[in-house]
Amino acid sequence: MSAVPLRNNKAAAASAARTVTVLGATGSIGDSTMDLLRASPERYRVEALTANGNVAGLAKLAKEFSARFAAIADPAKLSELKDALTGTRIECGAGESAIIEAAARPADWVMAAVSGAAGLKPALAAVDRGAHVALANKECLVCAGDFFMQRAAKAGACILPADSEHNALFQALSSGNRDELVRVIITASGGPFRTWKPVDIEQATLEQALKHPNWSMGQKITIDSASMMNKGLEVIEASYLFALAPDEIDVLVHPQSIIHGMVEFSDCSVVAQLGAPDMRTPIAHCLGWPDRIKGPAAKLDLAKIGQLTFEAPDFERFPGLRLAYDSLRTGKGATTVYNAANEVAVAAFIAGKIRFGAIARLVEATLDDWIKGGNQAPLTSADDAISVDHVARNRAAALLPQIALKAS
Repeated sequence: MSAVPLRNNKAAAASAARTVTVLGATGSIGDSTMDLLRASPERYRVEALTANGNVAGLAKLAKEFSARFAAIADPAKLSELKDALTGTRIECGAGESAIIEAAARPADWVMAAVSGAAGLKPALAAVDRGAHVALANKECLVCAGDFFMQRAAKAGACILPADSEHNALFQALSSGNRDELVRVIITASGGPFRTWKPVDIEQATLEQALKHPNWSMGQKITIDSASMMNKGLEVIEASYLFALAPDEIDVLVHPQSIIHGMVEFSDCSVVAQLGAPDMRTPIAHCLGWPDRIKGPAAKLDLAKIGQLTFEAPDFERFPGLRLAYDSLRTGKGATTVYNAANEVAVAAFIAGKIRFGAIARLVEATLDDWIKGGNQAPLTSADDAISVDHVARNRAAALLPQIALKAS
């Protein structure tokens, strides 16, 4: 049985308030989640909140929502957090073990929004106790998709996709059965370089890469959108989330970002989910599931928008998308390598060490090196995935100087 409920059958609404934990409460996804919780205080009680290093922000939220537990990822900031929570009854902790403890505490619903590989073990802690887990951490699936979903199914956990595209697919998939599915279609804005020539994309600056036409996001994901690596990561996530083969997943460029995902069924019907580009919409869907709650996003006015347009993705402009499909077909750790190498490449681009066009070249070189080295093996634990991630980052860093010297 899939850990993602493909049929959104309504269950009896619980009369008691739902207990909630937010892992990554001070990040952009956390901000949107807390905004929704703030709007419906009678429906939710906060069990635990975590943050990476923002003690002031974490303490403020913990006090506002009367959280029972607060954890900071940086162990050196424990005393600072304790001082900030003086006079409250809020328990606190620091370091990886404290973040995992927050996830393991008895909340009905957990937002898994800790970024990077650091989010894997906390998300698994929530999964292993059978919680409803709203998943906003890509690494859980990109780095460990097979065993993550197996663990969720075994524990009876419910995985709710919080990413806008996967949440759209989740909603559209409820219109049919798995054996009626032909393909899913993930939409992409195309980012700021959608119409640029490849030679110009090669030389794009950091400032240009950060000018996303539709979404306000963090620096890393905005650059991923510009390279369309984010769409590659989403293809990988969709494969693991919904048990789809690579050939059952298509990408369609849709500059307006109004349609977030579509599903085609055997009768040639295509079911789409639409909404204004606001992350609070998919998070609200996860937070209320199996019911729907009132969301604060702007209402969709199609007459005002006027038209919706679509284009096929250009793999010459955006080779990172092709590499995602390649790594997914390769399997056995390749998607973990893809993600790790991309993180190294993006950090190098931000630091001015490589050109924008070299991001995909470094990812491809790292994947080739990984495959040629015969390192492929099924990943069966979080430690396996973290180990592959570590090795891939080191290899990408070693390849970085020679990639930086190559012209496109």
